[in-house]
Amino acid sequence: MKEVTLLSQSPLVIALSKELDSANADEFYGAVRAYYNASPSDITFVCDELVFIDSTALGTFVKILKMVKTDGHALKITGLSERIKKLFVICALDRIMEIA
Repeated sequence: MKEVTLLSQSPLVIALSKELDSANADEFYGAVRAYYNASPSDITFVCDELVFIDSTALGTFVKILKMVKTDGHALKITGLSERIKKLFVICALDRIMEIA
């Protein structure tokens, strides 16, 4: 998936780019799950190049958070634009996951 790029395997650092929405949310989850299953660890998403996200993708972040928390790991999101960060805040996701 071109919107998801593995930067580091351990710990997992994944760059997100372009758009994450209902059209590619399942593919996004599948890619992250495959990386995580290969090397379970904390996950950091680097979102400097992410330009759009919809509610389906927000739900996918929650799904990923549940997966990693079950194993005692954490999820961190960095580099969000102010516009996209506002969506996480409005949905109170900044209270359940680290957004830097």
